[in-house]
Amino acid sequence: MKANQNGPVHNRRTFLKTTGVLSASLMALKFPAWGKSVFAAFYPKHNIPETKNLDPDWIKSIMAPGNPVRYTKSRNELRFIGMPVGGFHAGTLYLSGDGRLWLWQLYNETIEGTHEGIDPKTVQWNDGVTLRSIRPRDGSAYVDPAIAENRRVLEQGFAVRIRYGNKTVVRTLDADSWDEVIFESAYPTAKVHYHSADVPVDVVLTAYAPFIPLDADASSLPTTILRLQIDNRTGQEIQVAVLGWLENGVNKLSSNVRPGNHGTYERQEALGKGNLRNEAVTLAGNCALNYTCTPADETLRLATDAGSMYLMSHTSGARPLASIRPWPISAALFDNRVNELAEQETPSVLVGGIVTEGVASAEGQFKADFSIGWHFNNPHPKLKKMVPDANDGYYYANRFSDARAVGLYVAENFERLTGLTERWRDTWIDSTLPRWFLDRAVLNIGTLATANTYRFASGRFWGWEGVGACAGTCTHVWQYAQAVARLFPVLERDLRERVDLGVAFRADGAVIFRAENETRPAIDGQAAIILRCYREHQTSANEAFLRRNWPNIRKAMEFIFAQDRNGDGMTDTPMENTLDAVWEGEIAWIVGLCIAAARAGQAMAEEVGDTGFAARCATYVTDGRKNMEMQLFNGEYFIHRPDAVSGRTKLGSYNTCHIDQVYGQAWTFQVGLPRVLDREQTLSALRALWKYNFTTDVGPYIKTHVGGRPYAIAGDGGMVMNTNPHNEEQPYGDNVTWQMGYFHECMSGFEHQVAAHMMGEGMVEESMVLTRMIHDRYHAAQRNPFNEIECSDHYARAMASYGTFINACGFVYHGPKGYLAFAPKIQQREFKAAFTAAEGWGSYHRQPSTGGEQHMLALRYGRLRLSQLRLASAQESFTRHVIVTCNDRVVDARTTVVENDLLVTFEPELLLEEHDTLTIKRS
Repeated sequence: MKANQNGPVHNRRTFLKTTGVLSASLMALKFPAWGKSVFAAFYPKHNIPETKNLDPDWIKSIMAPGNPVRYTKSRNELRFIGMPVGGFHAGTLYLSGDGRLWLWQLYNETIEGTHEGIDPKTVQWNDGVTLRSIRPRDGSAYVDPAIAENRRVLEQGFAVRIRYGNKTVVRTLDADSWDEVIFESAYPTAKVHYHSADVPVDVVLTAYAPFIPLDADASSLPTTILRLQIDNRTGQEIQVAVLGWLENGVNKLSSNVRPGNHGTYERQEALGKGNLRNEAVTLAGNCALNYTCTPADETLRLATDAGSMYLMSHTSGARPLASIRPWPISAALFDNRVNELAEQETPSVLVGGIVTEGVASAEGQFKADFSIGWHFNNPHPKLKKMVPDANDGYYYANRFSDARAVGLYVAENFERLTGLTERWRDTWIDSTLPRWFLDRAVLNIGTLATANTYRFASGRFWGWEGVGACAGTCTHVWQYAQAVARLFPVLERDLRERVDLGVAFRADGAVIFRAENETRPAIDGQAAIILRCYREHQTSANEAFLRRNWPNIRKAMEFIFAQDRNGDGMTDTPMENTLDAVWEGEIAWIVGLCIAAARAGQAMAEEVGDTGFAARCATYVTDGRKNMEMQLFNGEYFIHRPDAVSGRTKLGSYNTCHIDQVYGQAWTFQVGLPRVLDREQTLSALRALWKYNFTTDVGPYIKTHVGGRPYAIAGDGGMVMNTNPHNEEQPYGDNVTWQMGYFHECMSGFEHQVAAHMMGEGMVEESMVLTRMIHDRYHAAQRNPFNEIECSDHYARAMASYGTFINACGFVYHGPKGYLAFAPKIQQREFKAAFTAAEGWGSYHRQPSTGGEQHMLALRYGRLRLSQLRLASAQESFTRHVIVTCNDRVVDARTTVVENDLLVTFEPELLLEEHDTLTIKRS
């Protein structure tokens, strides 16, 4: 099909090799005025201000609950918006700022090297020294974001006709047709508001794919739901008609194929002719159009865009228009007679529509619901070679034979799918936390609703690092993601069991970090697998996952022990890590992560009764902690001690200030483990990161510290990966390597990890400011708010953002033990936020009450088993009077006070069912 727009395929991070920063032409580069030599260009002076000069009023404003995040036409904030609104693992379908759908990356065209990112292109960017070619994996979508109007692909939209008195008004739902259009985010849903002074109605479009935490199947439907509400402002009854339309997009790409093209067809010749067909059908009583295409050439039946689509109205009385003519939209279309079948030869545009009509009383409303769906079950041939599971197609195809079957399921389950999605949305936003913060915390799970992830027919969950870039659900990248495990834990459990402890597992306990697509383990990914196994155990309803997998978990931990060559609890075997290099020596962030892994290993060993191994883990933790604190802490922050033999020959962070230096301690907050590092030393390290690495404007820094990719540019605030605050010469080792560029970047996944850790340690202000800087970098006036970019779009590491929410709540959960705890770090007087557990989700609310305080646990979905509930208090002292009730009925419970926290023990365990409310009053 299309020629390779990304240039030659390289290993994941070879951008510096191709951009010339480390090439033979280095000597010809024009260095900044301060630079006296090539050496100075690589080791410029640290220039991040220690004083941040943050406005106290601004800080106060970002802490307040505030209003929904809104972007408007009048401020020119709509053109870049692309919110993923398709089901998980079914391609990328975006909702634009004006409510139309765009991108339509549903056709399995995404593949490394030929179609990377959501907008495969290379752009030119001036890094302050030279012009560089920036590919999707280098940040092209950051410096030159895709514009919705340029990537519509298929015709789709809505129009409304209003009749009142002797007047008729017709408007299409797009930015050009209304005075003001407002995009309001409440992920996983969005509302688009349309208003004009000369139109007697206001229109609200709500769009989303079904999104029901803990129900991965319901959240993985290849469908999008579009709900319209027309509010009557005339003061009299009006007649309303809504027309929704969609182009038949089957074989959209391959219909232009000619002999000699190969693209996704593995060098098979093919002719692009075929027959598009739109046919009216009834699905569970709903009017729908079924879209198919019959290619004239059998080869095209194997095309990645071969399949089917549907458009459906979920409102009674709708009528089908299998073909809309004339095109584009006009008032006459609303009066077209029913036509139930349309056929047309490709390549061409065949658009079908559905009209629904009704009445809105004075000051009343008219509502019309639609959905669209698709079924493209031909994975890219290259993907089939990379991942054997891809050869059997996708998981959704196990359930549905075609798009019509998808539509039937949606029609039959419409009330449940919409009701529970909107119930979750309402539970999530009904919080005392700032709305912008809630959005930023959760929206990165939208990466699952893009072409970044797949779920194959076998049930296997698989992902790139970023869309179309870097295969194999990479352990050292995906380890940072916290959202999936909390919202859809079955996916992470499957990834641990099927892949990390299965396909990628070696006899010696090593886990290959890209499974079939690599041959080596990565030490940080290996350690995080232990921590993730413990997390996946905690998010389970019982011990089955842990007991089933314990033998391999133990082997994986033993592999980590084997990398500690001198037995001091500090791993020192040179191995690959997430910065794409083999570092030598004792590296604080690797050492600490392995210590945290050993502490998780100890906890799991104790639970399965493996006391000998638990003791071995405990010894490793004790020795490692003591030595790390004594030998790797420089008095202000943690460092990288060089290898005793090779010294600082190879790349490393050495005495510089590295963003992940206390990452192991950060993980303990996510899974409720005891501390693995001294608190004061940890706080000192985090303060050093704030002092030396955080800046409100990265512009001056990246102008002098060149070679990084543009994930933050002049005017953007953020935390730089690694800085040299004491201006050492050759701070990163004797050898100059292409990976050095990473040190000068702001990568949001790492920043979210630090923000989460700061929140957990009580550095609330710094955590919120850092998170807000990331949020503002992705403001809709500049780029897509829903696409955090690292090595390509919708980067998996960015799902670390959910970890900041976890720590803001002080949330700890252990499903098999029936243990739940809350210790809010922000807005401590009154606090309310959503939570998820193994089998249910709901809301926790702490508020002052007469003579004390009240804690409420409202279960909105599923069920929740409780044996112990620990609740932090916002007050200093209480009497011993505690009342525990469920739905206003007193519950037998034993209460004790632990460090001013209230510990409630239920014997026997308490089972909360959907809609139950547990209340604890303490005075």
